[in-house]
Amino acid sequence: MAENEKKGPLENITEKLRSLLVTGDPQNNQGALPPKARFSIWYFVITMVFVIYMQQYFFSGKVETIPYSQFKQYVDEGTIDSVIIGPDSIRGTLKGTPVREFTAVRVDDLDLVKALDERNISYSGQYENKFLSGLLSWILPLGIFFLLWRFAMKKMGPGMGVMSFSKSKAKIFAQTDTKVSFDDVAGIDEAKEELQEVVEFLKTPEKFQKLGGRIPKGVLLVGPPGTGKTLLAKAVAGEAQVPFFSISGSEFVEMFVGVGAARVRDLFSQAALQAPCIIFIDELDALGKARGMNVMGGHDEREQTLNQLLVEMDGFETNKGVIIMAATNRPEILDPALLRPGRLDRQVLVDRPDINGREAILKIHSQNVLLGPEVDLRGIAGRTPGFVGADLANIINEAALLAARNNKEMVEVEDFDEAIDRVVAGLQKKNRVMNPKEKEIVAFHESGHAIVAESVEHADPVHKISIIPRGIAALGYTQQQPTEDRYLLTRSELLDRLAVLLGGRVAEEVVFNEISTGAQNDLQRASDIARAMVTEYGMSDAMGLVSYERSRQPMFLAESFSTGKVYSEAKAAQIDDEVARFVHEAHQRVRKILSERRTVLDALAHLLSQQESVQGDELREMLSLATPPLAA
Repeated sequence: MAENEKKGPLENITEKLRSLLVTGDPQNNQGALPPKARFSIWYFVITMVFVIYMQQYFFSGKVETIPYSQFKQYVDEGTIDSVIIGPDSIRGTLKGTPVREFTAVRVDDLDLVKALDERNISYSGQYENKFLSGLLSWILPLGIFFLLWRFAMKKMGPGMGVMSFSKSKAKIFAQTDTKVSFDDVAGIDEAKEELQEVVEFLKTPEKFQKLGGRIPKGVLLVGPPGTGKTLLAKAVAGEAQVPFFSISGSEFVEMFVGVGAARVRDLFSQAALQAPCIIFIDELDALGKARGMNVMGGHDEREQTLNQLLVEMDGFETNKGVIIMAATNRPEILDPALLRPGRLDRQVLVDRPDINGREAILKIHSQNVLLGPEVDLRGIAGRTPGFVGADLANIINEAALLAARNNKEMVEVEDFDEAIDRVVAGLQKKNRVMNPKEKEIVAFHESGHAIVAESVEHADPVHKISIIPRGIAALGYTQQQPTEDRYLLTRSELLDRLAVLLGGRVAEEVVFNEISTGAQNDLQRASDIARAMVTEYGMSDAMGLVSYERSRQPMFLAESFSTGKVYSEAKAAQIDDEVARFVHEAHQRVRKILSERRTVLDALAHLLSQQESVQGDELREMLSLATPPLAA
């Protein structure tokens, strides 16, 4: 006989109710774990309101509130059975069935007791326990406040209390939580190879220890923003299957003195308990800036935190299995003590990917995107020189959003073209109204850039010319597509780039005999190239092989910290003359090119005014039909 048949009906019902409370299913309670209980303060509030409502309307008698004048009338009529006189109110019952209760506000009436005696009405006073009322008025609110405070502290967790400032704010990812491997990282193969050694040590430390080898205590990932430094650190933890502590350098420092150092100690103590593991400090420059750079003098909180970090990094032994990894894009401002052997003694460069790396990155980010059959990721990689992984992921996402906005079934080439233009030049502004004269000036300006770029020998081929306003101030743009990644530029290539930048300004001079403000950015960039050729690259015969600039410039950011001139005023005048000569010679060269190809300039500007966009192949066809190749 089954076990349930031995029990009575009451036991069976009780058993089913218990099963329903535990699993939510009375038919399927075998092996089911009870769901995680969740408590909210609103449950308590709703229950209390319900109890008060039930007590008020169902469990307590009906009490009628009457004015004092009506109470006096009841006394004179003798219809009152008994009253209780309190300090502020009068409560009583009326004669008859059913018994009716009433209450009235007490007023100063010296004849009240006399009237009650005359009508033989039973009355009594109300004793007020001041101690009990005071206890309830003070202790009860404090108790409720204490319970609410305990509830809030429990909800905030063990690391969010008042005394938790010294606790580390590092996010801990367990072995199974770090679901990133080297297969998810592309375009930085050299950096992955460098970090394979760290992975092997964390997996098989005895392989290195038996030969007396010592694994680097710390690894510093250096590279421009968006190249995948954080992703690479997570991939190391995912490959090694070890816990991963992730924290930003800015999270150590608070407004309270000593908090940063305490958090460093707490972080390393937690890591020692989880060894082998990886500690990853992102944006290390926020914490590890060179000491002594504080213009106010003294020892600030950041320096104390850095001192504690240096002590902790030096105190860890490699055989404990704690690897410290950090990432920064400003290595030149880090404290030298951080970079010495024994701390962050290995620096891994995570550079911008080349064309092969960009293609691999695009393949990873497009795995879940429906691409059209004509989409060529190799071609997109060729159009995006200098882009990092974050930029390429943004292009894939923008193209997918554009395709979805246009109700397409898959992402096509046009969507990628628009996504690249949006990332490079900014959002399209089709609603910006331009008068016909300005539109004509912009058309000739961009045509000048494009024709010069196709006429000189070392310029990148033109991919697209557009007069659609984009971004903040761009009224048009000429997009050039490099044929290959370049890391060096010759003197001839710089002169050709100088010519392309001046093409728009010279086109306005040739056509309108007038100039506009549209070439402001072109002139600034041309002047920068010419000055760099004279003062930094030694490409001026008159100035010789001397570098006249010693500006301290970050490795990966477009900032510069000038240290002032290191040459005389006479030499500065010569530099200015040479810069002006380079620009003037480029100006004359461009004027000659555009004068000889004036018919193509007019035709291209007219076509741009009509279509607003012209592809590079159309321009090259116009140039081949109009004139023989120009010897620039």
